Amino acid sequence: MTDDSIESDIKAQREEIAATVDALAAKADVKSRVSAATAEQKRRVQNNVQDNAPAVAAVAGGILAAVVLIVVLRRRGKK
Repeated sequence: MTDDSIESDIKAQREEIAATVDALAAKADVKSRVSAATAEQKRRVQNNVQDNAPAVAAVAGGILAAVVLIVVLRRRGKK
């Protein structure tokens, strides 16, 4: 092997090792992985809410009506 081919092999090995170290560092960085997963879930929920806006509004209205009904019934029961 010539000096040039040895240097080329060393350079390729260094690049491969650097890529492996970067991949391992990314896997070990739990905080950024959790942040990325949280952002992805937030995006999914927002898309689902936007895609199903009438259904979400109906459910929210139903919950509000139930809360109002419970409050009214409790107040009447205290009299």
